[in-house]
Amino acid sequence: MGNAESAVVQKRLTRFRPEERPVIDGVFNKLVSGGGGASEAPGKAITLQMLQSSMGSVTSDSLVRRVFHCLCSIDPELAAPAFGKTNQHPAPQVNREQLVIFLADALRGTAEERAPLILVMSQYPSGTAAAVTCEQVAQFVQDLISAVVQILINRGRLDGWTPEKMADSSVGVKVLAEHLCCELKPSDQGSCDVSCLEDWIFRTPQVSLYLEMLADEGLSISLSSSPPPKLLPPCRETPWNQLNSLLDIPTLMFLAPQVPDGYSAPWRLAFSTQVHGESFTRMMASLTRGGPSLLLIKDTKGHIFGGFASHTWELKPQFQGDSRCFLFSVFPTMRVYTATGYNEHFMYLNQHQQTMPNGLGMGGQHEYFGLWLDSDFGRGHSRARPKCTTYGSPQLSGDEDFTLDSMEVWHVGKPPKSEEDEEEEGKKSILFVDPEVQALMEMTGKTLHNPQVVECH
Repeated sequence: MGNAESAVVQKRLTRFRPEERPVIDGVFNKLVSGGGGASEAPGKAITLQMLQSSMGSVTSDSLVRRVFHCLCSIDPELAAPAFGKTNQHPAPQVNREQLVIFLADALRGTAEERAPLILVMSQYPSGTAAAVTCEQVAQFVQDLISAVVQILINRGRLDGWTPEKMADSSVGVKVLAEHLCCELKPSDQGSCDVSCLEDWIFRTPQVSLYLEMLADEGLSISLSSSPPPKLLPPCRETPWNQLNSLLDIPTLMFLAPQVPDGYSAPWRLAFSTQVHGESFTRMMASLTRGGPSLLLIKDTKGHIFGGFASHTWELKPQFQGDSRCFLFSVFPTMRVYTATGYNEHFMYLNQHQQTMPNGLGMGGQHEYFGLWLDSDFGRGHSRARPKCTTYGSPQLSGDEDFTLDSMEVWHVGKPPKSEEDEEEEGKKSILFVDPEVQALMEMTGKTLHNPQVVECH
């Protein structure tokens, strides 16, 4: 960039590493060239058509227009969108300074700097007022999430997931957007100004992450020092040829960060009523091996909900588990309900008992679980008046006593060690285990490097 560029723009560029600055600087020329301009384009400007050509493959036309509207609104002297003003050019265009300011704030900005961008993109096409409604923000967030899903698909970052064999992502997009926007704290008049959005962005990190992906992937920047964020866990050992999963991509984006192993451990289908039939015994067998698991239930009213079990289930008439367990809903709302500390009734699994409840339960108490599935299979309940004591969850199902439509069990943690692995670990040398023996070995000039190797000097 030349010396004529504003000091504000030069300062924005310092947020990037030296090797990244030419990449950021080159985005303008790449956009103009893609629109039919020369490789070096002094005096040229970015048009809507140029932006559509670059971003159209991974974003909706609505979102491209939102971004262009935001770019046009940026005042280089303010280094931010100018509220109350519009681009007076008969065919709006974007100059180099406006683009660099947008990229710097979208990719490396603070919540304070990103809030004006989101405000302007949310109010498209109505202008550049100083506030927006929650509904306008929700519409923008839906566009943003849709773009992220499309990026994951188009860039081949599904890591084993098969969208065409999963639930409709358009539904998950709307529900995830509602979940993110429920954290908004509008004014008494119901509007959201820059300070409201700044607070929301600060408390809802997914918004910044998705905005970064939009700028980086939508404009094909791909900064070498910033590897693509991982939004989906790997999927393994899943018979997609037999399965139409209850999960969709936005629901995975919501659930994966809640699980202790996050994105590192693979998700493996352990049980599905569609694949394995409606059998409590078969489901129970999948739960009592395989480590941490996630239960996903759909009732006949269309509600989808479930629970996370932090370790392998045990068949016994006592409560089990720990405070890492949680309940959740994913339709019609996405929410997670973690342990309250009131009691330790995290998990319960029992069968063939005459004096104790037979079935699977999470939270609450006998006959009054936050989530219960009867051993007869096909029936359950979610009771909470007003909340489940263990997890603080409301009623998750459509009716308090529900009928099961379908169910899936996913193993979501590191697979438990096999008997062979445990036997191998049990063979550790006594030299490594017993401190007294270790001390004697060292006195004789022998060094222990690992449990099986003794080095003599």
